Amino acid sequence: MKLTPDEEQHLERQMRLAAIVIAATGVLWVGGNLLGGQMGWAAKYAFLLDFAALAAFVWAMVVTWRVWRKRQGN
Repeated sequence: MKLTPDEEQHLERQMRLAAIVIAATGVLWVGGNLLGGQMGWAAKYAFLLDFAALAAFVWAMVVTWRVWRKRQGN
């Protein structure tokens, strides 16, 4: 079954959002770790930042996988 133009556009928007989340998470994660190291933040804040970044990366991976699977079926 072929995807309709609306479905294809929806998948493109999802992939664009996933790409933005990956890029922004990477920048914020590295920047947060550098800033935390310079300002002497407690390790618990570094772990909190790491877990937030991990959650964002997992979310983007799941979205990417779902789009890939949807396109493989067509």
